[in-house]
Amino acid sequence: MPRQVVWAPWRGAYLNSPKSGECIFCLARDASDPRSQYVLATEPAIVMLNKFPYANGHLMVAPRAHRADFASMPPEIADSVFAAVRHAAEVLFRAYRPDGMNIGLNLGMAAGAGFAEHLHWHLVPRWLGDTNFMPVLADVRVMPEHLAATYEKLLPYFRNPA
Repeated sequence: MPRQVVWAPWRGAYLNSPKSGECIFCLARDASDPRSQYVLATEPAIVMLNKFPYANGHLMVAPRAHRADFASMPPEIADSVFAAVRHAAEVLFRAYRPDGMNIGLNLGMAAGAGFAEHLHWHLVPRWLGDTNFMPVLADVRVMPEHLAATYEKLLPYFRNPA
């Protein structure tokens, strides 16, 4: 069977960009141009698009402070992060109308955290039947919406949370 190619040229710019080794969440929090980092909010927590999404609308929420220790997170910080996670989930349900959602924290590298030094939660909208043959046959995910379009779609919900 001939090899099939699925093009996603918008990912090339990120994949080929130099990696600084700096924390993506701290960079996002301090970005002079939040749009360039797909940052939707920095208060009360950092909310940003995942540049390698599992599904459209895949968000990450992190505390503003650079911290890796979940167990010792002060209650006021935990409350603010959980409020941001709850708000982000509400936004995704309103904007995308998914059938469900995965919300999780990968604590430590062994648990799958790509950035273990800064706690962060993933919110991944899910739809019934949203899996197909592409990940199985070609190790490829088909994303029907560009990250920039997702950002523009979600940004008003974070600027005007009501």
